[in-house]
Amino acid sequence: MPDPTGTRPDRNLALELVRVTEYGALAAARWVGLGEKEAADGAAVDAMRLMLDSVQMDGIVVIGEGEKDKAPMLYNGEQIGDGSPPQVDIAVDPLEGTTLAADGSPRALSVIALSERGTMFNPGPIVYMLKIAAQQAFAHLLDVDRPLGETIKLIAKEKGGETRDVTVMMLKRDRHNEAVAEIREVGARIRFIEHGDVSAALLAVQHESPVDLLWGIGGTPEGVISAASIKCMGGQLLGRLWPRNDDERRRAIDAGYDLDEVLDVNRLVAGEDVFFAATGVTDGDVLDGVHYTTTGATTESFVMRSRSGTVRRVSARHDRAKLREISGARAG
Repeated sequence: MPDPTGTRPDRNLALELVRVTEYGALAAARWVGLGEKEAADGAAVDAMRLMLDSVQMDGIVVIGEGEKDKAPMLYNGEQIGDGSPPQVDIAVDPLEGTTLAADGSPRALSVIALSERGTMFNPGPIVYMLKIAAQQAFAHLLDVDRPLGETIKLIAKEKGGETRDVTVMMLKRDRHNEAVAEIREVGARIRFIEHGDVSAALLAVQHESPVDLLWGIGGTPEGVISAASIKCMGGQLLGRLWPRNDDERRRAIDAGYDLDEVLDVNRLVAGEDVFFAATGVTDGDVLDGVHYTTTGATTESFVMRSRSGTVRRVSARHDRAKLREISGARAG
């Protein structure tokens, strides 16, 4: 039934949001492989901001491009939408994987998530968090305090196989060297990625995924966005804030953050009606990227809603003349 207060979404906003991520992906795709990640990101931001103004909602950006003085659009705290109900929190990453897009590498996405006002975790000063995520079949085995090798053994037992049958996806970073040694010691496999936390989480929580576990220290904003998608798809993500230095730790404690707290998907996104949309910019594990043709372009997207548990894969064709409106002369 419709909500008479106007505070709870009574329609599938994700079906409107996919237009936003499609436009962001289409705009960013014109810069793929050109080595200009700022230009690609800027194009995605401009296109998404233009489309967001047309969405019927009263939104506040909780996860965005940064503080207002550094991000002229889609900054944290910015009001988005036409101002009409429902009131929602917004997490947006116009181009997740700016370096991937600049290099023409796989798995760049344009992403947005919504939940009811006041339900989305604000990372504050903490840029990174330790994250572990897996599909529903292994969700009960996740534990950020248990040694990683022990968790791998439990997953192998759950699968009815050996540890060499378990694959862990993680960012290739020096800060993960000890974890890499631990994984190697128990005989499991590693699938390294250079960038793209959200894309990795989307892959890790899917049924029949080639990846059994996502582990590592990555972006806190990406953790919140990933949690929104997992709340729709199923599975689990656990995280713990990971201050980079004493100054960041002190600022977080002064702001009231509990650095020992384990954050699950319901803590990161507490809403009961969560929406998520993502469109591929470059081809990847979970979505095809933008493909330009002589008459326009094609896109592939995920569209999800937690309340219904519906996950849609949307393939779309876009007319070249319309693309010029968002991409300028580069769409020619």
